[in-house]
Amino acid sequence: MQVKRFGVSLEEDILKSLDELVRNKKFPNRSQAIRYLIKSTLVEEKVDSNKTVAGAIVIVYDHHKRELNNKLMHVQHEYHDMILSTQHVHLEHDLCLETIAVMGKARLLLELADRIIGTKGIKHGKLVITDVK
Repeated sequence: MQVKRFGVSLEEDILKSLDELVRNKKFPNRSQAIRYLIKSTLVEEKVDSNKTVAGAIVIVYDHHKRELNNKLMHVQHEYHDMILSTQHVHLEHDLCLETIAVMGKARLLLELADRIIGTKGIKHGKLVITDVK
């Protein structure tokens, strides 16, 4: 892929914010930070336009919670065509982390993630998505 150079004019306060982002995210330079911001915006637009995206739903939960595993399995079966794989890791005796790899229409992935993360007994959850092209 060929890289193109171009100039950008920014107000001083925005430039300071960009430099802070570079430091906080440990980007090697401003160009990498700008690439990150553009890509993030493009992924958000794909979600807004309901295009196909891929990602992962990550959840942490107590697997001893009554019927939680059955509820999670039921929801995953309802959306079986979007679930690519699942990885289950035991963090502690009672605490599990599950990563669910997904791909499909953005709105449906958001719906699936909301159903899983909103299930009673989930301690924490997050959907991370990216463009597939």
